[in-house]
Amino acid sequence: MNAGKLGRRRTLTIAELYGQPPLMALWPTFGRDVCQLAESTTYQLAAENRLPVETVRLGRKRFVRTADVIAWLHLPHNDDSAGGATPTPSVEHVNETASQQIEARS
Repeated sequence: MNAGKLGRRRTLTIAELYGQPPLMALWPTFGRDVCQLAESTTYQLAAENRLPVETVRLGRKRFVRTADVIAWLHLPHNDDSAGGATPTPSVEHVNETASQQIEARS
């Protein structure tokens, strides 16, 4: 069955949100999939500058910045320039360090 016929709308998962390009389409991606708004409502709010994020117009199409949406949702920024995740030591390294500390105490 089609989700539209059941009255349920598809929403983006957090992983899908992070996978969006730098600019996401105002409709359907932002309006329907993020905000759960009707198309006419989405465009009306954009025309009145009443959306929670700024819209960007390229030609006749409107977009929103994915980074702005992530910030609006209070999700952590996926900043590749930050050096990635903090490296965690391997189990072997942890065990080696622990045994060195035990030997030092003896």
